[in-house]
Amino acid sequence: MQKSKSDIDRRRRRQRRLQIVIIYTAIAVGLAWFFELQATTTVIFVRHAEKALVPADNPGLSEVGKVRAAELARQLAAADVVAGVDAIYSTSYRHTEETVLPVATALNIPIRYYNVSNTKSIMDDIVKAHKGKIVLVVGHSNTVPEMIGSMGASKNVPKIDDSEYDNIYVVSIPWFGKTKTIRLRYGAPYVPD
Repeated sequence: MQKSKSDIDRRRRRQRRLQIVIIYTAIAVGLAWFFELQATTTVIFVRHAEKALVPADNPGLSEVGKVRAAELARQLAAADVVAGVDAIYSTSYRHTEETVLPVATALNIPIRYYNVSNTKSIMDDIVKAHKGKIVLVVGHSNTVPEMIGSMGASKNVPKIDDSEYDNIYVVSIPWFGKTKTIRLRYGAPYVPD
C-alpha cells in the first residue's frame, strides 16, 4: 500500500519538530552547563579565634575563643539562603580546627586540612575545586592577608594585629569581572592596644 502525499508531509513535519526539540534541548543543556561553570565563587576567610595559653605548642581555644567560634557558626550556618557553606578548610592546629568545628557540625560537612607552606597554590586549588560554591577558610594573622592577596582580591589587605580576632573577609570571584573583597566583623569587638 502506497502512502499518500499528505501522510509523507505529516511524517516529515513530525521529524522536523523532533529535530527542533532535540536541538533546543541540546542548546538549553549546553547553556546551563556553561553558566554553571561560570558561577561566582565566594571564599570567606577568618583568622582563628582566641587561643588558650596552655599548652603552648598546640593550644585549643580559650573560653572567649569558644564563644567567638559559636558566634561564627551562628553567622555562617545560614550564610547562603539556599545551601550554606559548601566546604571548610583549616590548618591542622587545634585552635584553627576548633574555630570552624561549630560551623562544620551545624552544616554536617567535613573539615578539610591544608598546609600553609604555599598559600598561592592552596587558594588556586580551593577555587578550582569549588567553583561557584561558598568556601570557609580559617587561617592565621599572617596567612589570611597573604591568601586573600594571592587571589587577586586585594594587594592591600591590612595586617591583622596579634590581638585581632573579629575579622571576616568575604571574597567574591565572579566568572567575569573584578574580584571583590568585603571586610566584616563578628563577635566581641577588637579594641586596639
